[in-house]
Amino acid sequence: MPFTQFTNLDFDQIRTSIKDYLRANSNFTDFDFEGSNFSVLIDVLAYNTYITAFNSNMIVNESFLDSATVRENVVSLARNIGYVPRSKTSAKANVSFSIETNSTSSTLTLKEGLVCVGPSNDTSFIFSIPQNITTRINSGVASFEDITIYQGTFLTKQFVVNGSKDQRFILDNPSIDTSTINVYVKGLNDSGLGKKYSLIDNIITINSTSEIYLLQEVQDEKYELLFGDGIIGKKLENNSVITVTYIVSDGSEGNGVTNFSFAGSLTNTTNQVITPTNDVLVTTIQPSQNGSDIESIDSVKYFAPRLYSSQYRAVTAKDYEAIIKYIYPDADTISVIGGEELSPPEFGTVNITIKPKTGSFVSDFDKSQILSKLKQYSISGINQKIIDLKLLYVEIVSSVYYNSTQISSADALKTKVVKSLTDYSNSVDLNKFGGRFKYSKVQQIIDNTDVSVTSNITRVKIRRDLVCLINQATQYELCYGNSFHINAGGFNIKSTGFRIMDEPDTVYITDIPNKDVNGNLDGSGKGIISIVKPVENNQNQVIVKSAGTVDYTKGEIIIGPITVVSTDAQNNIIEIEATPESNDVIGLKDLYLSFDISKSSINIVRDVISSGDDISGVLFSKDYYTSSYSTEELKRV
Repeated sequence: MPFTQFTNLDFDQIRTSIKDYLRANSNFTDFDFEGSNFSVLIDVLAYNTYITAFNSNMIVNESFLDSATVRENVVSLARNIGYVPRSKTSAKANVSFSIETNSTSSTLTLKEGLVCVGPSNDTSFIFSIPQNITTRINSGVASFEDITIYQGTFLTKQFVVNGSKDQRFILDNPSIDTSTINVYVKGLNDSGLGKKYSLIDNIITINSTSEIYLLQEVQDEKYELLFGDGIIGKKLENNSVITVTYIVSDGSEGNGVTNFSFAGSLTNTTNQVITPTNDVLVTTIQPSQNGSDIESIDSVKYFAPRLYSSQYRAVTAKDYEAIIKYIYPDADTISVIGGEELSPPEFGTVNITIKPKTGSFVSDFDKSQILSKLKQYSISGINQKIIDLKLLYVEIVSSVYYNSTQISSADALKTKVVKSLTDYSNSVDLNKFGGRFKYSKVQQIIDNTDVSVTSNITRVKIRRDLVCLINQATQYELCYGNSFHINAGGFNIKSTGFRIMDEPDTVYITDIPNKDVNGNLDGSGKGIISIVKPVENNQNQVIVKSAGTVDYTKGEIIIGPITVVSTDAQNNIIEIEATPESNDVIGLKDLYLSFDISKSSINIVRDVISSGDDISGVLFSKDYYTSSYSTEELKRV
């Protein structure tokens, strides 16, 4: 039998191959394979071959990073190229509190371990610190200001080195936040916990006396410590005691805790336990955030080869993406733009935009931490800048026609359509830098929602939110990354209401395309931004005739300087929309594309022709007709 048949994963084909093989043997030329007991033996052979082929296929799949599915195998293959998957990350909060004490000691120490307890979603979470914090006592009060606490349980593990080559130093607990691990090695002549060893991720500058350790994930999401061998890193002495402290975290579940109660342990300079004389009030400086779960299998398979190809140096955009994910696990998606691609160019600069997994913006503290860590990977003379996320929203106005004889309720159909669109809004096409809104796919999704849907007429809008500086004369620039459709009559740009200095009424933004002497578009693809307010008889009064410019081709709007006093929308925002030239919208460069269902309009319209109420189409064209083009209205609706 040919070798290829042994790897066949179809039982019937394997069974047929065995029969054909036996028939080719002269001893079984006229044998009845179906009607004899020999058929049972053939089935057994076929089953055995099938199972062997299946196992062989699975074993081969697990031997390659791209096709492996078992976490231990994926991690092992990633380890071969020097990649350590990200561990769970503890949610961190910043708190302050004061301790009143009668102690005569000059200092007070907050012991490592449990510090606070905080509730969230009907669950209490423990918050700890990985190391002691000491502060001075002034007039009987010790103040702990803006300390960082980590969600999770503080644990300690000890090993005694026995010199065996088979000895392994595996931490027993899964869900460890590896950034909280502290390792101490006490030699025969050391006191206390001994010397603190440092974690490294590469062996550059390491010699035979370096007090270092490596970390790797092993089975069941546990971690193993690896120490030097006397050539790369200092070798451990027999009977040395290794003490490891770490925090076991709940990952992303610990995010969002805002209120804390004190539960810590305090000691004085002589290590005596001190009991506070007051009820300790914990003030929250920063609620818990940035907790994340252990790196997924898909993420390991994606980033391991990319981090390996970067060789821990940030040169290309892919290098930056892999390294930032490595040093800032809370990053969801990343955009990296070289200064030479900007307009005007900024040579020697790299602009980085990060969309975190929780929220929309990276805090100033996290920005400084990321930039500081990037310095050890980047090339000298290259400056990195982390800029805030720029969201480009896509909205639709859709009239969904339905056959009333095939559905009981229009509201039920609308619910189904919204759910289908929401599922698409969470797809891989969107919610990322470089994402693409696919118009034909959206129309198909709407049509396929229910058999009662006969057609849909859908218009696309794009929106940016302008965050205003209240009572400050400021110039604003909004880039949409997509060309705008130009209607010669204007009203291509629309906004929500706002108020400006010296004008008490609500005003709006609109545009006037550039025209030639004959009143036709002049071909420049540009126009003027004006600020107007509606008055009687559906007329508009111009408040500021030339308040900025619009480049329809580039999709750019420049406004100001203007002084905004207040806005109709919350959080000092003016929503500014335009109609894209193409219904397929892309998130260009550092624009993060998001399909906003909440601001979209879904209208359910009875198809009187399909429902049999209007055979000639006269009623449809009169009362049920929907335009495919934008209306010339001033206000954004």
